[in-house]
Amino acid sequence: MQFHYQVRDPLGRQRTGSVAAASREEAAVQLRRQGFQVLEIRPSGSMPELPLLGGRISKSELIYVTNQLAIMVETGITLAAALEGIIKQEKNAALRRVLGDLKRGIESGESFSTALSRHPRLFDKTYVALVKASEATGTLGPMLERIATYLRQQLEARSRVRAAMAYPSVMLLLAIGVSIFLLTYILPRFKPLFESRGAQLPQPTVLMMRVSEAIQNYWYIGFGMLLGGVVGIALVRRSEQGRYWLDRIKLGLPILGPLMQKVALSRSIRTLGTMLASGVPMLDALRLTAEVSGNACYERVWEKVRSEVTTGRRICEVLAGNSLFPEVLVQMIGSGEEAGKLSSVLERVSTYYDQEVDTTIKTTTSLIEPVMIGVMGVVVGTIGLAVLLPIFTLSRQP
Repeated sequence: MQFHYQVRDPLGRQRTGSVAAASREEAAVQLRRQGFQVLEIRPSGSMPELPLLGGRISKSELIYVTNQLAIMVETGITLAAALEGIIKQEKNAALRRVLGDLKRGIESGESFSTALSRHPRLFDKTYVALVKASEATGTLGPMLERIATYLRQQLEARSRVRAAMAYPSVMLLLAIGVSIFLLTYILPRFKPLFESRGAQLPQPTVLMMRVSEAIQNYWYIGFGMLLGGVVGIALVRRSEQGRYWLDRIKLGLPILGPLMQKVALSRSIRTLGTMLASGVPMLDALRLTAEVSGNACYERVWEKVRSEVTTGRRICEVLAGNSLFPEVLVQMIGSGEEAGKLSSVLERVSTYYDQEVDTTIKTTTSLIEPVMIGVMGVVVGTIGLAVLLPIFTLSRQP
């Protein structure tokens, strides 16, 4: 097979090319013998990922299958037999198809990590890297259990954030919907009454009348602006610099910014700690940490750390003074590096940040709730006042 590689030579320069080998591991050995530091190896003609026909595969299903594999492999069942057993009881056709492809790959002599890498939409690079590290040490069963725990923690963190954002989102949509209903249906019904009585309308009523007319007559302009904004943001996110600035704006938001920062820290630190504790090489672990951070600002910092570590600098030295990383966190990373227990320190710190995320979610929700209620009250109250003021004026006329 031909493998495309990215390496660093003894002088620190990055090089790319391709090499022929029987497996990814053999290609890595060839490159290391030539004095290169391997950064990335992937099959040049790798098979395309099978389409997930028959339905989608949820994260909870992936966690369940990983747990099953961990238990069966630890009890001495071969990996192919374990996959066969899971396939027989699996109801999701798409997942059965993927598991069947994994089983065929293993029976044909492929390593488990190589078979997994053909399905990147289901098994991401972190999953594959952890399995690959376990294959080198013969600890696949415990590693699958660790992967399942890691995936469960990620899923729980994501669910907590989504649950926290659900209430403000519903309140915002409700406020917009009620406002549009009042302006386009209720307020126009009072307009003939006001005009027939020749009343002098207050300024709030005049303003709301104009807004109502604008929404009814020029709604397509607003819709076009909204659509253009969504498309514009999507196009900006396609570029690396655009995604960086959008994510930086998110981190600077008054209430949501601190929550997003702690979520990114928790996710990236947990990933790095899990990688190192599982035997993944430092450079690979830092690369994967950058990819899963979920924020371009943190991704750029971790890439910088990865680049600086190759020159002999410590992680804490690169992170020192960076506003995205609290000083206490940098000190703890430095202590872990000095004691040679960086992985265990990072795993404990990630647990702390998980708790911080929970606390921040509760605080953020308690802050957003009164703000949203206040905004909704002001909007609806202003429209209601615009309707009631002329009625009060007309009722006083003889």
